[in-house]
This record gives sequence, structure tokens and C-alpha cells, in this order.
Amino acid sequence: MSEVKNKLDLLQRLGPDMSIKVLTHLDPCDLVRVSTLSRSWHQFVIENGLCKHLCLKMFPELSGVRHVIEVENMIEPVSNMLGSSSNWEYLKRNHKVYAFLACGLSPSISRNCISSAVSASSYNKIREENDVNTLDPRDTSYWSSEGKSDPSVPETLEYMLTSKLCLITEIHVQPFQAYSAKAVRFRMGRARYATKLELSEMCELDFFFADKIFGGPQWTYTSPEFAMLQENCLQKFKLLEPVLCIGDVLQVELLGRVQKKEMDQLFYICISHVQAVGRPLLPAFDVEIDHPSGKCRLKCMSPTRRGASSSHS
Repeated sequence: MSEVKNKLDLLQRLGPDMSIKVLTHLDPCDLVRVSTLSRSWHQFVIENGLCKHLCLKMFPELSGVRHVIEVENMIEPVSNMLGSSSNWEYLKRNHKVYAFLACGLSPSISRNCISSAVSASSYNKIREENDVNTLDPRDTSYWSSEGKSDPSVPETLEYMLTSKLCLITEIHVQPFQAYSAKAVRFRMGRARYATKLELSEMCELDFFFADKIFGGPQWTYTSPEFAMLQENCLQKFKLLEPVLCIGDVLQVELLGRVQKKEMDQLFYICISHVQAVGRPLLPAFDVEIDHPSGKCRLKCMSPTRRGASSSHS
């Protein structure tokens, strides 16, 4: 008890500004532990939104979150709530969700986060050389672009990720033989889903052109360009900082062509394998996208509720 009192005295002596600076340098899980030391510390962490601040500091992509929803307990913006008690309930629930999220963002085992291939900007006439082949780590099959006489024409490959919230640290690309690109760039974001009216209007159209008609994905992250080797090997591109992909789409942009085929003297890009290395967030989290604003709601199944449901299973 005396230890807690000393810590309380330390918080009071530092003052609010210095205390915030100190606490926001803590590890996410340590900040959560600090908030449980006493009632005063708990209130200070919640009132100043320190868990949310720490999440935004670690991952600026979260700035697109307009507000959070705790499943079966809607959290509305502060401006829509009346009275100090309602405001405190909002802050408290916000703290719980972001504290759970901050701990969920802590380091863990990485794996490939790509679930499926969505599309390619072009295809070779040989149907077997399609983008689905890039999911296979073996280098016996591959995707091939159309041949172009202009070596500057880019190509893109798009993939669905395993979750709407994935923490990506690096992306691996393996060219087929020497048919590499000069450089590669990555984009992450969320699919721009068509409305029911738009879907009814496009019933006669080819779904392959849907992204061009309705605007395509909304990107929340674009990487710098990385130079590629003209070699048949798995090339690993580590992102400058881990990226929280809010959405479920990864685009691999292949910039510039190098190799010609002798048979037609056209430039091609061929890729045998792509991986997005990272990890999906805890299954408790989901994202609900607002269209057309692009803003999103962070949805979280309450940790206590998840524990209760798992205990009954």
C-alpha cells in the first residue's frame, strides 16, 4: 500500500504534462499495468486517452478510425453524448478497446498474411500463367504479364489479406527467371465495395472492370520504391516501419521491364511467388468501413465477453 502511495506522489510531483510524456514511452502492456496501480492512476490514463495515443504513435494508420464500437455496446462520438457520466463511460470504453488493441500489437510470430489472389493488371495469352500461381512457393509455376514494346509500362498484382487488420513488416517477391521488374512498390488499404444500386447497374458488365468503374481500393499506405534484382530468387523487402493495414487489400506494383522474349521481342514481367510477412490482429478486432468517406469504425469484441464465450464452448 505504501508503494502505491509513493507512486501516486510521484505522479503528483511530476505534474500532468510530464507524466503524459513519461507514460507514453512505456510498452503498451506496461501502460495497461500502470493503469491498474490505483484509482488515481487509472483515472489519469483514461482521461488523457493514453492507450489511444500510444496506438496512434505506433501506427499512424489508426488516425482514420473515427470512433470505436464495442460489440453489443455502441460507442458514439463524445459530441453525441450528454453529461459527464456518459463522457466518462465513453472514455472508459475507449480505453478498454485501445488497451486491448495495444497489447494485441505487441511482437508475435510472423507468417504469410495473403489469403488469395484478386487480380492482375494484365495476363499473358497462356491461361495457365495466371496470378493464382504466385501463391505457390514453388518456382515451377508463375504469373506472366502481357508483352509490351515499351519497357516503362508497369504492372500490378492485388491480393486479399487474411484479416481486415494485419500488421505487415516485410513483403517477399520472387521473379520467374530473369523476368523481373526494375523496382517494386507496395500499397495497402481497403476494397471499395460497390453499393446494391451499383451492383444492379453492373449486372451486364464484366466484373473484371468493376474496380475501374467504381474507383478501386482506397489506399491507406504506400511504400517507397525498392530496387529489384534480375534474379530467380526470393527477394525480401523490409518496410521502414511495421504497417498496420486497415482493410484487406495488398497491391504489388511492378515498375519497369528488363527482359525480352526472343519469340516476339516484347518485354515481360513474370512473378512466381509473393508473400506478405506479418500477422493478423486478434480475432476480436474488425473494421467497419464507411463509404464514401473512407472513415472506419474499429470493432472489438470485449475481452471479458470473449473469455465468457470461450469458457462455454
